[in-house]
Amino acid sequence: MSITYLEAIRLAQQRALADDPRVFIYGQDVGAFGGAFKATKNLAQEFPGRVIDAPISEDAIVGAAIGAAIEGMRPIIEMQFADFSTVGFNQIINHAAAFHWRTQVPCPITIRLPSGGTSGSGPFHSQSMEAIYAHYPGLIVMTPATVEDAYSMLLEAVAIDDPVIFCEHKYLYYHLKADQLPTEAMPTGKARIARSGRDMTIVAYSAMVHEALAVADELAAEGTEIEVVDLRSVKPLDTDTVMASVARTGRLLCVGEAFPWGGVTAEVIARVASEGFDLLDAPPQRLNAKDTPVPYHPNLWTVHRPTARSIAVAARKLLRQ
Repeated sequence: MSITYLEAIRLAQQRALADDPRVFIYGQDVGAFGGAFKATKNLAQEFPGRVIDAPISEDAIVGAAIGAAIEGMRPIIEMQFADFSTVGFNQIINHAAAFHWRTQVPCPITIRLPSGGTSGSGPFHSQSMEAIYAHYPGLIVMTPATVEDAYSMLLEAVAIDDPVIFCEHKYLYYHLKADQLPTEAMPTGKARIARSGRDMTIVAYSAMVHEALAVADELAAEGTEIEVVDLRSVKPLDTDTVMASVARTGRLLCVGEAFPWGGVTAEVIARVASEGFDLLDAPPQRLNAKDTPVPYHPNLWTVHRPTARSIAVAARKLLRQ
């Protein structure tokens, strides 16, 4: 049996619906159509009245979910593409994120963002929004990089009383498989050592974890051992695990698919520089996508985002310092 990253997301939603009658799914085409990527395929038939098609209005979708959540429900919202969540931005950051802080009433909504780039998707269907949402207090931002985390973290998201932004990477939907679903899981807020090493730390999350692991394999053949840290969630951010890794290796390269200005990689570098400067043997570095809109053409897209090739170049440069 082989389970894809996308199937893990569907199975997590199926289990959440089965386990808790307060859970429902709301979004464009999530019902009979099964969602833009089929993440809700057949769930409307299995759970009548609880997988509900929404009008084309992200603002209204999130607003309705907030209203349901504060009345005791636990909605899962699907944005067809992470990019479109900005249409509901006001509801997410001014209402969902702040509601508990203003009223002491929890707002347990899970907003699924199909994130990141795929070849030929262009500037409106390829963006990574985690840094934008992580900026706002009150939101938890998950960035699962494995099939196991896609399943267990989504279930955890539904159970949490705070609003959760669940950034599932579209490229991983069919490229990533596992033999089985997990029975136990690390909690959100705890990073994972995806590969141990002694010479340099690469901190990554979401699809970039797999590019970093490919680089670690490549450089291992040259006698260099790279430690890869998978953040798993960018808020909360597990600074302790990152710092402990840098203490072992003395070098830090942080990789993210989002745009370079500000963002998660900048936050990691800032924390290590301010709290662990004495641990570093070389200036910490980061690698992000180019500071331009995401290009349509597949050839341009492959050089716009970090890849194993560009990460390897940055890693070798850092190792020489």
